[in-house]
Amino acid sequence: MEFLADILNEFWGVLGEMAPYLLFGFLVAGLLSVFISQKTVERNLGKPGISSVAKASLFGIPLPLCSCGVIPVGASLRRNGASKGATTSFLLSTPQTGVDSILVTYSLLGPFFAVYRPIVAFVSGLLGGALVEVFDKNGSRFNGDIEDPCGDSCGIPEQRTGNKLAQAFKYGFVSLPQDIGKALIVGLVIAALISYIIPDDFFTGLFGTGIASMVVMMVVGIPLYVCATASVPIAAAFMAKGISAGAALVFLMTGPATNAATISTIWKVLGKKTAFLYLLTVVISSLAAGFLLNYIYTSESIPSMPHAHQMVPGILENSSAVVLILILSYALIQPYFRSRTTRKAFEMSDAQELNIKGMTCNHCAANVQRVIEECPGVDEVTVDLTAGKAFIKGEGFDLKCAIEAVTKIGYSVA
Repeated sequence: MEFLADILNEFWGVLGEMAPYLLFGFLVAGLLSVFISQKTVERNLGKPGISSVAKASLFGIPLPLCSCGVIPVGASLRRNGASKGATTSFLLSTPQTGVDSILVTYSLLGPFFAVYRPIVAFVSGLLGGALVEVFDKNGSRFNGDIEDPCGDSCGIPEQRTGNKLAQAFKYGFVSLPQDIGKALIVGLVIAALISYIIPDDFFTGLFGTGIASMVVMMVVGIPLYVCATASVPIAAAFMAKGISAGAALVFLMTGPATNAATISTIWKVLGKKTAFLYLLTVVISSLAAGFLLNYIYTSESIPSMPHAHQMVPGILENSSAVVLILILSYALIQPYFRSRTTRKAFEMSDAQELNIKGMTCNHCAANVQRVIEECPGVDEVTVDLTAGKAFIKGEGFDLKCAIEAVTKIGYSVA
């Protein structure tokens, strides 16, 4: 029992450290979701050249999209005229960071790291986009010819009429926590276990501070699916046990930016050459940024876990942690009750059902719903993310159209 109490103490320490900043990040992310529309992004990225590549990388930095949620956005940008280079730039910079993860980075790793991380995300996006512009100019459309069935599907929530503040709060404190909640809790548990089990300076003696530790973090990060926010407590715990700041940065870049599903989808919709350049950019930029960070980042700047900074009063940390736990609990439990209600309602109707594989977040579910709604004859679509199902109502609609629309944007129908 003492073991569990110590683990829980480590968990709560990290949670309290990041909670005030993450809650503020949720609020800002919600406001961004309302006031930055898909059309605004597309209008600025539609022209070829390095300026669109730079804008794409810059637009991606504050958006709270994970590597799965950013794919539909990239698909929409590409279909609406963005060059391959601009699309690649956006796909590179966006999942590495976001306003929520920047604030969490500040809370656990300090201000220098919080500034350096988005700068590196911007530069890597710029580099990847430029490489694609130079070496993969061919093709003005997606491989697979994604047409109108995709509609305006996008990971950026649509602007709607009505109370924008209510929409912002719903996205920031319901939808976004649902998307990152599981990964965040897993990340906190892993960080707590690392802090408790692994001796101080263990990794310093094992890998040193050179390229070996960076390669290890890269091998761990590339195939792993971890969002930009959930990766921060893990990286902070590794640093507290002797991993260099540069190696931690490599993990923070490769974990969110790459995983098997992301690479395979980019291969499918942008081509194998672009997929190779994407992966090459992540490898080169993460190693280069890691080496530079080790050179300029002093040991005195490295925080200790779990309390790196004491800028926030303890009562605010603890109360924020309680609020965050309540938000995450609601976000994780509510979809299961909604899923049961949805299934019961549609089982008693004449709706047709599709089993869809590959949906991992609310952005995915919204994307699937929008493309199915574009099919002629469809009256109503409800997507159950928890069950991985879409329920479709309508007279005379073609089920084949719905299946094709879903598969063309990177998901599969069982």
